[in-house]
Amino acid sequence: MRYPIAIHKDETSDYGVTFPDLPGCFSAGDTIEEAIINAQEAAECHIEGILLDSEPVPVATGIVKHKEKADYQDGVWALVDVDLSKLSLKSKRVNVTIPERILNSIDYYAKKHGETRSGLLTQAVTEYMATHQ
Repeated sequence: MRYPIAIHKDETSDYGVTFPDLPGCFSAGDTIEEAIINAQEAAECHIEGILLDSEPVPVATGIVKHKEKADYQDGVWALVDVDLSKLSLKSKRVNVTIPERILNSIDYYAKKHGETRSGLLTQAVTEYMATHQ
């Protein structure tokens, strides 16, 4: 899942990172590049905590939804990619039946977007459950 981040800097501080879709998740770095790398780790740790608490993982939304908000007016935007399938405490192999045509579409989409089948399915189910509570 790709989470938007707003990177901001005051004259007397490092680059700060805010996650509009992950309340309570923040990060920073000496450079923009370091801030983005640290943001990746912060998002993974934050979401791992959410998973440990058996809470629904917030769905990532687009930058356009947040960029006009006053808190982010002067921010530089980037995306942080979090593979939810790698954050699970323990993976379990399962056997599911999916029509071949759908499976081919899943594999094509995953490959085109640099994902794995498992990662894509994990993300899709997580997003579905978060929006259909």
